[in-house]
Amino acid sequence: MIERLYLRELLSFKEVELEFDSGLIVFSGPSGAGKSILIQAILANFGIGNSEAKLCEIELLKLDSMQSDEFLLENPLVIRALRKERSRYYLNKQQISKRRLGEILTPYCSYLSVREHGVFESQYLLNMLDSVLITKNIDIKKLYEEFKKRYKIYHSKKDELKELQENKKRLIEKKEFIRFEINKIVDIEPKDGEYEELLLIKQRLSYLDRLQEAIQQASNIFDLEESVQEILNLMQKDSSYFTDAMNHLRADFEDIEALREELSEINIEDVLNRLETLSSLISRYGSIKEALEYKDLKEKELLSYEHIEQDCSNLESFVEKEENALIKLAKEISKYRHKLAKFLEDELHPILERLKLPDISFKFSESNLSNLGIERVDIILDGSKSSTLSGGEFNRLRLALMSVTLSSNSSKGGIIFLDEIDANVSGDESIAIAEMIEELAKSYQIFAISHQAHLSARANQHILVYKENNISIAKILDESERIKELARIVAGEEADKEVLNFVQKLRFTYTKKRRN
Repeated sequence: MIERLYLRELLSFKEVELEFDSGLIVFSGPSGAGKSILIQAILANFGIGNSEAKLCEIELLKLDSMQSDEFLLENPLVIRALRKERSRYYLNKQQISKRRLGEILTPYCSYLSVREHGVFESQYLLNMLDSVLITKNIDIKKLYEEFKKRYKIYHSKKDELKELQENKKRLIEKKEFIRFEINKIVDIEPKDGEYEELLLIKQRLSYLDRLQEAIQQASNIFDLEESVQEILNLMQKDSSYFTDAMNHLRADFEDIEALREELSEINIEDVLNRLETLSSLISRYGSIKEALEYKDLKEKELLSYEHIEQDCSNLESFVEKEENALIKLAKEISKYRHKLAKFLEDELHPILERLKLPDISFKFSESNLSNLGIERVDIILDGSKSSTLSGGEFNRLRLALMSVTLSSNSSKGGIIFLDEIDANVSGDESIAIAEMIEELAKSYQIFAISHQAHLSARANQHILVYKENNISIAKILDESERIKELARIVAGEEADKEVLNFVQKLRFTYTKKRRN
């Protein structure tokens, strides 16, 4: 139970300090005074909703079942929320994330609000059934945990597969383009250094005729070789250098003649066309070498896409296999749910009768595989779905469900927050709601916002929330102040003596009943 609340600077509240009793604690007061804001501040320290107060601190007596490996849970638990640029949370002076705080505390906290919608949607109802199931049987808990764990992996892999399949569609076009680029280079069959060689051949071909003419004229030098040799011999000069030079020159002329003959066999048009083709590669890739490197890179990229296709195939196989296994697990969970639903229908009968409501039934139907299994569930009340309920019926049915699920829980204790759960109901219905909440308050500490006298009169502690000079104030009422506030709830600010007598009698009846 919560023993103490202290907060500062919460919207219209400057400072609040309250010490709470056990049992039923009712907050009442004019609309807009800040009752819901105060409840939301407390809930934020349980990891539910956001903290708006600059400082909110609660002292909490922990239940024996509260456990944590990383945090020291000693009595009393002091939970502090500080808000500056962002909210920070502390548990017994140890900083803790809001998510982790919620994981530790929310199992011991139930919250019903008149402003809350969707509580009879399939997701909410299935979670409610599962929360009861896992508290009843360790085997069911293990089955449920296995399903949740495997579904998380399955869902992740399914998303991954979807992304791969979408990529695969895009890859078909991309692979065709890459193959086109590769084939364009392959068809040309370029060789590193080929372009420079062809440029040299082009240059030599350009002066082939001049070269032939020059060789023919220069060849006359060999006709004078013997004469020069004779002169050198007559002059007794060393002629070896001349002989070597002429031999080198003769060899060079022979090489030139061979080259000329080779060049004469080359088609200049073929060379020019080849140069033009290679030039197109160079203009795109920078050089023949870079074009070949690009081809190798794209071939490797194509190979990696083949791996993606294999990965896609493997994922498809995994997802299909895991989906079949999850459906099998979901069917097992479904059996337990149906059995529990039938049990709850029977348990709800007397509760609904007290609350002036007809019996309900849980209607299951098949659905696609999700994190909640392969089914959805609706509540049918007097032949109609819950979406057709009036505001009063809606609140009473929620209270009935909460009551039966809490009673199904083997471990009693914890805290319940009720925000105007008795709104939009008549006198008899209001009495029935108040009686049920009073019974729950024997096992739970209940914080209830109410505008009804029957619930407020039963409270173990009554707190008035009101405004003075636009400042919200929360005050614990003594007995005389409670009578005055109950009279205001019944008849407004101008309550007469008859109303005061009525609420005094109401209050006396409930306090006498509690003493007995």
